Amino acid sequence: MLELVIVVAILGILALSAIPLAEVSVQRAKERELRQGLREIRAALDAYKRAVDDGRIIAKADASGYPPSLGILVEGAVDAKKSNRAPIHFLRRLPRDPFADAELPAEATWGKRSYASPYSRPAEGDDVYDVYSRAEGSGLNGIPYRRW
Repeated sequence: MLELVIVVAILGILALSAIPLAEVSVQRAKERELRQGLREIRAALDAYKRAVDDGRIIAKADASGYPPSLGILVEGAVDAKKSNRAPIHFLRRLPRDPFADAELPAEATWGKRSYASPYSRPAEGDDVYDVYSRAEGSGLNGIPYRRW
């Protein structure tokens, strides 16, 4: 009986020591997903801007050349250089912020910064120049998620 109690106690101690490792593993997976989502969206924003600069997408003369919303990266924009006016798609699907509420649509999970807003105070505007996570807290590297 005493041996059984000792074995159960040892298993309990091992289980308690494994819980923090599992939590860190889950956080690391979410951070990897966040990093990948930010890269995908930022690459798509840059590709959209290049398409505007190349004349493939028609933009207003006073516009920055960045898309008016994140949704257009998935929906596509009309290719002005193609005779059939086929849309140019920049993303197959819009990634979600893994730290955001799962019930929100993907576009609503990201903070958006317009071209006219400063880096220190990102604000939405007429276009989407950059995206950031709205998650509170810091990553395992000590940098707040909003600064990634």
